[in-house]
Amino acid sequence: MSFAEILKKAAEEYGISLSETQLRQFDRYQELLVEWNQKMNLTALTEPKDVAIKHMIDSVSVYDEKWFSEGMSVIDVGTGAGFPGLPLKILCPSLKVTLLDSLNKRVKFLETVVSELGLSDIVCVHARAEEAARQKQYREKFDAVVSRAVARLPILAEYDLPFVRVGGFFAAMKGAKYEEEAEEAKKAVKLLGGGEPHLREIKLPGLEDKRGIIYIRKEKKTPSVYPRKAGTPEKNPIL
Repeated sequence: MSFAEILKKAAEEYGISLSETQLRQFDRYQELLVEWNQKMNLTALTEPKDVAIKHMIDSVSVYDEKWFSEGMSVIDVGTGAGFPGLPLKILCPSLKVTLLDSLNKRVKFLETVVSELGLSDIVCVHARAEEAARQKQYREKFDAVVSRAVARLPILAEYDLPFVRVGGFFAAMKGAKYEEEAEEAKKAVKLLGGGEPHLREIKLPGLEDKRGIIYIRKEKKTPSVYPRKAGTPEKNPIL
């Protein structure tokens, strides 16, 4: 089976119907990912089935119509090779997406993918989260912030919540310990302006491992002292 066939089947099993245009875009994205991965470290997963399910379907699993709406602005903090922001954009073309990463080489890869796929309303930004979140053009400007496999939730909340406008939300994509992380991050989330976490368990096609998504509504402005300077959230998380 080709990558597009594997992806189409996995998407259907997950409950998503992809158009021919979307399948072509995902297929080209996968080709570029594997090609660029030979010269720089983008992913440990290169087998078509792994890329289809553990990257593409996993990324779009963050989409929930209770939280997302047409045309909303989304920033993917610590996007890496573009997950989940790029698959989310392919799935929902109306979203206005910003991909943020601290490594310039990865940003060059993302710019290539965006150009090759002919995507509009998507920008790639080279910056650390702690620095970008203090800039006027990004601070509390987004309807939604998404992150996948970046840091433990008490740390991630400090990176991400400053980007969210009041009334918007933050979605953290997590592994098996997502419930424990939500509990561990309660103090940080409240301090940074977030509300009660909403947890959703995710089951990917053909995989037994447990994973979940934590959605947090932004209820009030983040105090101006956050995020603290680069490296501090990781060394000294809010617990």
